[in-house]
Amino acid sequence: MTTRGTILVVIILALISIGAYFALRSPANPNPGNTAGNTDNGGDNGGGGSINNENIRITSPKVNDTIGSPVTVTGEAKGTWYFEASFPVKILDANGKVLGQGPAQAQGDWMTTNFVPFTATINFTTPTTSTGTVVFEKDNPSGLPENADEVRVPVKFGSGSTSTRSIKLYFYNESKDKDASGNVLCSAQGLVVVNRTTPLTNSPIQDAIKELLKGPSVSEKTGGTTSEFPLSGVTLTGANLSSGVLTLSFNDPQHKLNGGSCRVNVLRAQVEATAKQFGGVNSIRYQPAGTLEP
Repeated sequence: MTTRGTILVVIILALISIGAYFALRSPANPNPGNTAGNTDNGGDNGGGGSINNENIRITSPKVNDTIGSPVTVTGEAKGTWYFEASFPVKILDANGKVLGQGPAQAQGDWMTTNFVPFTATINFTTPTTSTGTVVFEKDNPSGLPENADEVRVPVKFGSGSTSTRSIKLYFYNESKDKDASGNVLCSAQGLVVVNRTTPLTNSPIQDAIKELLKGPSVSEKTGGTTSEFPLSGVTLTGANLSSGVLTLSFNDPQHKLNGGSCRVNVLRAQVEATAKQFGGVNSIRYQPAGTLEP
């Protein structure tokens, strides 16, 4: 072999060795921060990816988003993630302390194995840590650990979290509403108090009634607290207090706020007790006419 041929062979072998070296150094996953099936790229407020898995897809908040109270969470989950059209969402600080919680409501028919959109607006108390977690829990009425599941989204807390106010919601416990013979009285005697936190606004009555319409959380239900709220399609459209008379206006296209006298008495008792915790409310009228009447 000539000297020129020898040099050419050496150059070719060197190029092959260099190429093999860099090929072996290349990572199997060039973007290890984006685990397939768990997160998608994107996000605002300094956030990362959206959480996606086979049961739930969370569009907001994204990983490491900066959030403040109240925070609105959105996404979609399979029908098996819900129970009675909702599942619990919790806001935790970095120490695991629960700052706020509430139900995420299905925005469609949840009796399916397909994905169903959800939304929730959660108020939470001012955190003492700069980071925390939003926990999306699978509703598990059985209480069996093998049926439990959750997805956690790490978040940051903004300095602009709003001031909050503590309010009382009045739900119902039938076991507390019986006479000596065990007959259900369908009265305010069965009301039970639940404390919630809402943003500090100029409309506390309206805020409280809207919270009541969301119904009790899963943890509140474990103590025997019940309510027919939330009722599909029922929303509060206005609250006006004048000369001691509070007028509450509802949108109720399916007449869910009507029914038998026992049922209506219990619903009305919850609304009136929640509203009358605020000073100046002497009586309540409902709009449109016939709302909360048997």
